[in-house]
Amino acid sequence: MPEPSPSPQKRKRRDDAATPRERMERGYAKAEQRNREAREALKPLAEGERPLAVTVGAVVSGLIAASIAIAYLTGGEVNGQKPALAQALAPALLMGVMSWGMWRARYWAVLGFQLILVLLIFSSFFGLVVGASSLPQFLGTGSLLAVSGGLFYFMVKAMARIQMPSRGE
Repeated sequence: MPEPSPSPQKRKRRDDAATPRERMERGYAKAEQRNREAREALKPLAEGERPLAVTVGAVVSGLIAASIAIAYLTGGEVNGQKPALAQALAPALLMGVMSWGMWRARYWAVLGFQLILVLLIFSSFFGLVVGASSLPQFLGTGSLLAVSGGLFYFMVKAMARIQMPSRGE
């Protein structure tokens, strides 16, 4: 049986005089202070600068666009049939425009790419939970989850830097 500790454990004291609303407002004020400090710690992008995560996203998006176009032009088939032109053109054009936008560090392009990453994260997680029935499937799906999740994480800070006004403004 454990022996009782000689000194009582200290607990966080709650200000009994404060109302729940006042405690909530103090919590929001602390959170806003932390947010302000985080924003001040960010360094705006220099002219022509592009964060590494955005560069990686631009290259990946461009490669996906090129692979779709090449597969269509070389007669690639999906489920034994050649897809219609619109079925190949729409995603290739979308990924190509997104690649161009990320290469120029445009916020809308990074946001769009993050949306695609979120879909990949959810799909790969679902695939791990429900669909992976062998070790290679588990490893492949887990790798996709790790890469897309990591890229998403690093793009969040990059997006904050992209939307920052320069310090002179």
